[in-house]
Amino acid sequence: MQLIPVLYFLIFGILPNNYTSMDNVDKNLLLGKFKPEAYENFVKVTAPYTQKDGIYLQKETYDAFRLMFDAAKKDGISLTIISATRNFDRQKVIWENKWNGTTLVGGKNLKTSIPDPVERAQKILTYSSMPGTSRHHWGTDIDINSVTNSYFQSAKGLKEYNWLVSNASDFGFCQPYKMKGTERMSGYEDEPWHWSYLPLSNELTNLYVQYITYDDIKGFQGDLTAEKIDVIKNFVLGIHSDCIKD
Repeated sequence: MQLIPVLYFLIFGILPNNYTSMDNVDKNLLLGKFKPEAYENFVKVTAPYTQKDGIYLQKETYDAFRLMFDAAKKDGISLTIISATRNFDRQKVIWENKWNGTTLVGGKNLKTSIPDPVERAQKILTYSSMPGTSRHHWGTDIDINSVTNSYFQSAKGLKEYNWLVSNASDFGFCQPYKMKGTERMSGYEDEPWHWSYLPLSNELTNLYVQYITYDDIKGFQGDLTAEKIDVIKNFVLGIHSDCIKD
């Protein structure tokens, strides 16, 4: 069996091919500064697992999802990936459109309604990540079926969510953004659609906090707020304890 890149790092102290950089960790992967279609270990997701074009995942994540998809189908549950890897450039578009008011948030133009940059960034961070800080950069995290809470409160969506809660861990997936409480004190709001492939994402989380600093989280409108908000501690690490392993 081929060793996954993070295991190369853990066992041999190096990362192979595209993952190698001067300090043995490719920050471009951690920050999403790459094109997944051209990056080693990333593969294109196809029907019936998604109905969209241009969706990529790390191969190990994809293989695990396909096993989960088949198991869910046997139980009468349909799982569809609606979003997967989003690189820095894609996340930058999402972030800056909200930052400059092109995309309304809660029906409001944040550029005019929240002139204070820190407050504006915190509002966007309710659900959207800063470029360079998203788990979606890594090819380990997927959005399933819908990105609205109301869908998962419907009969169909609730049935799908309950199936995931009961079975996703059998395939290596966890929900990083469960409702806040004693097991998750900070970060984004509840996202029942967001599931992370823990065997890879756990190691990438560890590498991120070890190698990424606020000097790396730059290159987008509002980037100076990252350190003021402490997005690494409060958002990159703002995940449920189920998705954290020593």
